[in-house]
This record gives sequence, C-alpha cells and structure tokens, in this order.
Amino acid sequence: MLVKTLLNRTENVKPFIFGADRFEVVEGHDALVVEVASRKNSRPICPVCGIKCTVYDTQRPRLFEYVPFWSFKTFFRYAPRRADCPIHGPLVERVPWAVGKEHQTTSCKVFLARWARRLSWKETAGIFKTSWDSVFRAVKYVVEYGLAHRNLDGIRQIGIDEISYGGHKYLTLVYQLDNGLRRLLWSGPKRRVKTLLRFFRWFGKERSALLEYVSSDMWAPYLKVIRKKAVNALNILDRFHIMKKFNEAIDEIRRQEAKELLQHSKEHILVHSRWALLKNKPNLTEKQVVKLKELLRQKLRSVTGYLLREDFQRFWRYRSIAWAEKFLGDWTKRTMYSKLEPMKKVARMLRNHKELMLNWFRADGKISNGAVEGLNLKAKLTMRKAYGFRNVKTLQIALYHTLGNLPEPKTVHRFC
Repeated sequence: MLVKTLLNRTENVKPFIFGADRFEVVEGHDALVVEVASRKNSRPICPVCGIKCTVYDTQRPRLFEYVPFWSFKTFFRYAPRRADCPIHGPLVERVPWAVGKEHQTTSCKVFLARWARRLSWKETAGIFKTSWDSVFRAVKYVVEYGLAHRNLDGIRQIGIDEISYGGHKYLTLVYQLDNGLRRLLWSGPKRRVKTLLRFFRWFGKERSALLEYVSSDMWAPYLKVIRKKAVNALNILDRFHIMKKFNEAIDEIRRQEAKELLQHSKEHILVHSRWALLKNKPNLTEKQVVKLKELLRQKLRSVTGYLLREDFQRFWRYRSIAWAEKFLGDWTKRTMYSKLEPMKKVARMLRNHKELMLNWFRADGKISNGAVEGLNLKAKLTMRKAYGFRNVKTLQIALYHTLGNLPEPKTVHRFC
C-alpha cells in the first residue's frame, strides 16, 4: 500500500493532491517527506473572507510537520500560493491541513496535545523528537479551539477556590460541579475581589442568575462577590476548608506545647505526633494508631483540641437543620470555655458564618463536598507534569487542557 493511499484515507486535503514521498534528513533526523500539490486549474482561497481568487504568485516550498509514521518524523512539502483577493489584497492561501503561518499540521497538534495530557510536556517532546515549544503550541491550539467551541448551557453548580504557584502567587479557579460534568470553567491570576468579578462578567448575568449552588471557602472577598453576583444561588462553605482550619488550630497547639515540653525534657510524648493528630482515623498507619493511643492517655492540650475536632465531626451527620444549629451553638459555647485560643478562634469563625454553615443541610447533599479539592489535586499534578511553564498564561493553558473537558478539532483518526 502506498503512503499517499493511507493519507487519502485519513486526511481530507481537497482541492490538493498527495504526490511522491521520499526519505530525507530534516532537523538532523531521518524523515518521510510527502509532496503536496494543488489540482490543475484550482484557485487559491483567501484565508480571511474565504472566496476563491486568482493566483498572485507562488512562494518557496514549506515543510509542515505531520503525525509520525512508525518512528519517522513526517512532513508535507508544499509551495503555497498567494491569493490575489480583491478585498484584502495578496495573502497566503488557506490550506486544509494547517492554520495560519503554523508549520505544524492540525493533525500533528491534536496528536501531540493528546499525548501531552498523559505524559509531561518534556517527555512528549523527547519521545516524538520535537521541542517543548512545539508541544506547547500544539496544546495552546487545542485549548483555544476548545474554549471557543465548548457549551456553557445548563451550569447550575460551581466551586470557587485558588491554588498557589511560584511561592506566594495565586490563581483563582472556578469549576463546574454538576453531576456528570465536572470541569474547569475559568481561571484568573491573583486572589482578589476584581479577579472573581472578572469571572462573573465573563460568565454573564443570565447564566449567573441560573446558578443554584456555589461552593467556596470562608474568604470574605469571595463571599461578598458571591452575594452580589449569584443572587439566586445557595452559598455552601466547602467542608474540606472548614476541617482544614481545625487541623491548623490543632497543629498550632501541638507546636506550642511541644516547645514547652522540650524545655523540661529532650524526649517527650509529642515527638512524631503530628500526623497521628491531624489525619482521619481510617488513614492512619499502624505506627500512627499506636501513637494516637499513647497520646489519648495523656492530659495534653493537643489531645483536647483533637477531641474537640472529633466531636465536631458529628455536625456533618445531622439531617435536621434545627438540630444541627443547636449542636453548632452548643459546640461553640463549650469551645469558648476552653483555654485553647486557636480552637476558640475556629469557634468564633464558625459562629460568624453560621448561616453559611447551615446551607450545607439546605443543599441536602446535592453538591459534592470533595469535588473542588479533588479537582485542585489534579491541578497540582498538572502543574508538575507541565514543569517549565514560564508565565501564568502557560499554566492556565495546561490547566484548561487537563481539567477543562474541552472539545477537540475533528480528526479522522484517534491517537490515544
């Protein structure tokens, strides 16, 4: 079977034809080069308005990178014509296998982008004998296509959070959390009121009015914008962030107490106790279980903080809003009588956000409590896979590519 027979089955290049193919050395590698020619009497198409024009002139032959054949890089060689458009003047003609001045074919971009979702960008570049920049351009093209063609109808649940990168730099992320479609909707640099306002301006008043549930943390600027822009939505505080505040308080108590004990003895019970106190019981290792049992036999402030956190877990198991509200009031009152300032700070925080806490029960389990954190973990993994990103735009492209569930350009064959 001839190479051009395979290409005719997989690539629609009308009104062009595939010609001879030969092996040549391209960019230091043996490569398969396939000649492409325009049909006799065909006219070039203006890339702007799409009308057929007369030929102004013909440029030098160019190489367009295609999907590798076996282990060989593959290129199309074509001498593009310039269309003499009566409206836009002489412009290089539109070709069906590539866009604009790119030297990668659309099929090659989709091929690299799909592999870059599974592997790191550096690994993808190494395996297919190309550069990191080529992989980036391929991913960028697929992401831009997907963002322009995705469907934003029927969005009823969103989650708002942020991730840090490069030290104290933040990226605000907005996810769609509807059952059956969880994806990254929008991302914006920094963690400010203006950042979230930009999302709602992009999302539009009509879509914002249709939102039913918004999951967020307790950061005051976020809550203020949500109240103003998502007026019909129920704002639910993310359970993960609430319990994270408990763990931060327990860890602060443990560190203070460990310093005090260290002044009296080089060895003390709180050595290697951090994760025994912070992790959920089902996630403890055997050593951590033994350590926790030792700690619970001691009269320590750290243990008191731990027991207060474990007692609060009962809040999530209530079904009645009235009983949950009563429990929350009793728990905060009991905690305020303790001498643990970090836990008292948590109690004040919960008391100040009581109505938002109770929205958890008003939602009646219709929004997943772990969805946002699960997507955030994938976002952090994506950041590691795309290591080498040079600016926030590249990071956003990597996140949309992995988490955006974006439509891709249509190709005849799938690669992975």
